[in-house]
Amino acid sequence: MQNLLWTIPLFPLAGFIVLSTGSKWLSSKAAYSIGVSTVALSTVVSILIGIEFISGIATNQSLTQDLGKWIDVPGFSANFGLYLDSMSLIFVFTVCFVGFLIHLYSAFFMKEDEGIVRFFAWMNLFMASMLILVLADNLLLLYLGWEGVGLCSYLLIGYWYKIPRNGFAGQKAFIVTRIGDTAMAIGLFFLFRAFGTLNINEILQSVSMQWSSGSSAVIIAAALLLGGAVGKSAQLPLQTWLPDAMAGPSPVSALIHAATMVTAGVYLIARTHLIFALAPVVMLLIAIMGALLLLMAGFSALVQWDIKKVLAYSTISQIGYMFLALGVGAWSAAIFHFFIHAFFKALLFLAAGVVILRLKEEHNMFKMGGLRKEMPLIFYTFIAGAASLSALPLITAGYFSKDKILMDAFLFPHTGMVLWIAGVAGAGLTALYTSRMVSLTFFGNLKTRAEAIGSYAFNIPLIVLAVLSIIAGYIEMSPLHLFSGFMAYSLPRFNFSPTPALEFVLPVVSAVAVFAGIFSGWYLYLRKPGIVYGFKQSALGRFLYRLWFGGWAFDKIYQLIFVQPYVYLARINKGDVIDLLYSGIAALTVKMNDWILLTQTGRLRWYLAFITGGVILGVTIILFL
Repeated sequence: MQNLLWTIPLFPLAGFIVLSTGSKWLSSKAAYSIGVSTVALSTVVSILIGIEFISGIATNQSLTQDLGKWIDVPGFSANFGLYLDSMSLIFVFTVCFVGFLIHLYSAFFMKEDEGIVRFFAWMNLFMASMLILVLADNLLLLYLGWEGVGLCSYLLIGYWYKIPRNGFAGQKAFIVTRIGDTAMAIGLFFLFRAFGTLNINEILQSVSMQWSSGSSAVIIAAALLLGGAVGKSAQLPLQTWLPDAMAGPSPVSALIHAATMVTAGVYLIARTHLIFALAPVVMLLIAIMGALLLLMAGFSALVQWDIKKVLAYSTISQIGYMFLALGVGAWSAAIFHFFIHAFFKALLFLAAGVVILRLKEEHNMFKMGGLRKEMPLIFYTFIAGAASLSALPLITAGYFSKDKILMDAFLFPHTGMVLWIAGVAGAGLTALYTSRMVSLTFFGNLKTRAEAIGSYAFNIPLIVLAVLSIIAGYIEMSPLHLFSGFMAYSLPRFNFSPTPALEFVLPVVSAVAVFAGIFSGWYLYLRKPGIVYGFKQSALGRFLYRLWFGGWAFDKIYQLIFVQPYVYLARINKGDVIDLLYSGIAALTVKMNDWILLTQTGRLRWYLAFITGGVILGVTIILFL
C-alpha cells in the first residue's frame, strides 16, 4: 500500500487538470463531484497508508519514494522524491481529512455560485500543492508546493474578484508573503552552497558536523528559513495579510487560513529542526515572536465586529502558540496544537459561514444575537469549537494541546517564566474574546432573523469536526502520551520534565485564567455591556480601540515607510524618467541628422568648396600634428 504514496497529491492534481481544462462544459454538479471525490480518494489512501505505516513504525520509521529525476545538471540534481515519517503523516492526514470535510461542505455552500468550477479547480490545486509541500524529501520540491499554496491563496482570497476590495486583499496576501518567500529562496541557495544538496535528510545529517552551535552560518540559514515561515504563517512582522484574507469564501478561510496553509511555516521549522537547534538565538527569537503575537492578536480579536476577522486574529494568536512551542524546543507540542487547531478552527469558520449565509451575508456580530434558537445545531457545534479554542479544561481537545505548550514553556531555562506568563495571559484573553463572540452571536435579543436554506447536508462536516474538537486531545492524556510518543520517531523529545507539584499547579493557574476570561466575556457583553461602552468612550478606550482594531497600526506603519515612498517614486517615474536618457540620445541623433541635411543643397560649387576645405584641413593636420 505504501507504494501508492505518490497518488495522495496526484488525485487532487488530476482533479485540478480536469476542472481547469473542462471549465466551459462541466456542470456545477460535475465540478463539485470531481472536486470532492478526488480529495476523498486522497483521504482514503492516506488513512490506509497511515495504518500500514503505524503498524510497522517500530522497524521502519520512515518511507522514501523516488519518482524520478526533476532536474539533473552538472553540479546539481533534484528528484521528485516523497518522504513520509510520523510528522509528515500527521500533516498529510490533517490536510486530507479536514480538506475533505471542507470540500464536502463547499459542495453545498457554494453550489449556487456561478464560478463553482473555478472554485473547485483552485481548491484541488491547493490540496495538491499542500500535500507536495509536506511530503517533499528535498527543499526544492517543498518550495514548489510552498509557492503553489501561495498562488492558490491569492486566487481564492480574490475569488469574488468583481468586488474590488477582494482583489486588493488577494494582492496584499501575495505581496506580503513574497517577502518571506524571497528570504526562504535565498536560504535555499545558502544551504545548497554549504552542503551541495537540497535533500532534507542529507542536510540534517551533515549540519551538526559542518556547523557548530551558534556559528554565524547556521544563524543566517535559520534566520532565512524563519523569514519564509513568518510570511506563510502570518507571524510578526508579516501578519498583516491574514485579517484581510477573510474576503474569500468561508470554506477558503477554513481550509487555507485556519487548518493548513498558515501552518506551513510551523512544518518548515519542525522539518528543519536540527538547523534551528544549532541557532539558539533564532530559537529564542521564535519564542519571543510567538509570545508577543499571541497577545497582540488576542487584543485585536477583542475589538473586531466582523465574526470572521475575530477568527482570523484568533488564528494568528494560535499559531503564535505554535511558534512559542517551537522556540522552546517543544516540537511535539507545536505539532499537537497544529493537529487540534485544524479541527476546532475549521469548525468555527465553517459554522460562521452558515451563520453569515443565513443572515444574508451579515458579518457584524452586533447585528446578530439570539441565534441559538434560530439555528440550534450550528449553535452547539460552534460552542464545541469555541470551547476548544478557549481551552476549556479537561473536556476539550484545545485544553490538552495548549496546556502542553504552557507546561513546556514554563520549564524552558532562563526565559521560561516570562514566556509562560505571556501564554497564560493569552489563554485568558482567548477565552475572553471567544466568550464575547459567542455571547454577541448566539445570546441576547434576536436582531436579525435567519433565512431557511434548501439543504442542511453541510451540517455533517460540522458535527464530525465538533466531535473531534472535544475528543481528539485525549490521545495525549497521561500516562500514555500517544501523540508525543508517535512524534518521537521523527522529532526530539522535550528535554525537561515537570515535578508533580508543577503538574498540578500550572494547569490550575491556566484553568483559572480561562474561566476568568469566559466569565468576563459573558458579564461584560451580556450582563453589563455599559461598562465596555463607557470605557470605549474614554480617551484611553478610544486610543486602544483604534490601535487594536487596526492591528496595532502595522498597516499604517508599512504604508508610511514602504508604500507611500514607492508610490511617490512611481509617480515621479510615471513619464519614464530613466527612459529620458535614451530618448534624449535618439532626439540628439535626429537633430544632428537635420543639421547634416542642411549641407545637402544640390549646388555643385558648395560641394567642391567643402571637399577643398576638407583636403586643406587634412593636409594641415598631417603636416603640423
